[in-house]
Amino acid sequence: MKRLLLAFAACGALAFAQYKVEATGEAPAEVAAPIKEMLAPAGHKVMSGDGKVWCEVWFVKAAPKGPDSTEADLMWKTAPPGSVIGAIRWHEGGYDRRGQVLKPGVYTLRFSMFPLNGDHQGVAPNRDFLVMTPAADDQSAAAVPKFDDLMKMSRKASGTPHPAVLAMYVVESDFQPGLQNVGEDWNLFAKVGETPIGLTVVGKSEH
Repeated sequence: MKRLLLAFAACGALAFAQYKVEATGEAPAEVAAPIKEMLAPAGHKVMSGDGKVWCEVWFVKAAPKGPDSTEADLMWKTAPPGSVIGAIRWHEGGYDRRGQVLKPGVYTLRFSMFPLNGDHQGVAPNRDFLVMTPAADDQSAAAVPKFDDLMKMSRKASGTPHPAVLAMYVVESDFQPGLQNVGEDWNLFAKVGETPIGLTVVGKSEH
């Protein structure tokens, strides 16, 4: 509990700092070769106002596609749950949407959604999330893990009973790429293939 409270306090301070984004090179060698081949050759480097790198994010060149989902409150209905969306590197450590501490290192990003149960009531206006797994433990581009398996993989990133997740949503209008301050969060706006998304890279939820 003390660990999470400290993370919440630190993350709250980060949300009020200034951030900027610039292009970065290809994904690091820690990403398994089959997954790295899926990623765009350039990524996004998010930096704090003093020039320190907060994180780097790489997205896949082509958005994954499947049958339209019938799940309620889901925005990205064509992305199969468990599919690879990208990779992220936290340079000095980071925080997920719940304020859970993440160690410095490289993590894969896979699409999922939080379940419809009382534990997640009001956590976000949509159920779309990207789930982080240590890159060393996620080697297959072809594998599409089921929900429970993906949550188990991601607990290796958080070190807690809860997976490590980042909030995201599909941008339905007025898409502008870049980094923008949205409320107390900083959201990275970019295209995954042809799909415009917003990804919260700085900020946490009270839920």
